[in-house]
Amino acid sequence: MEAAFRKIKGVVSTAVGYSGGRLKNPTYDDVCTDQTGHAEVVQVEYDPSRVAYDQLLDLFWQLHDPTTPNRQGPDIGTQYRSAIFYHTPEQKSAAEASKERLRKSGRYQRPIVTEITPAAEFYRAEEYHQQYFDKRGIAGHKFW
Repeated sequence: MEAAFRKIKGVVSTAVGYSGGRLKNPTYDDVCTDQTGHAEVVQVEYDPSRVAYDQLLDLFWQLHDPTTPNRQGPDIGTQYRSAIFYHTPEQKSAAEASKERLRKSGRYQRPIVTEITPAAEFYRAEEYHQQYFDKRGIAGHKFW
């Protein structure tokens, strides 16, 4: 997801990390135990004068399957749950409305399980996780 968000004009920066859990300063190994409560997330800093939050939400829905609880592709565990962590009441409302539009669209047969919850502390992942595809020369378009 990080690579896709970085391509959007108006996105100032992205970082991958962990949020929504109980352990302070978790590592990748901690989160992979499926015991910390964290989700693997992308933090997106954007300029709202250049890109609307709704555009970022639309991209979020396009990049993954929001109907699979605790799973994305071959990755399984609570850290792979579909989640939107909002920072303001306006973001919460926009995320809920976006989720409802997607539900009503009929795009998915199964229920959308994406959680929409207040932003918790964000812990930046280890440097080798940042810009993962770019560092490995993997063409990100193959993944979305």
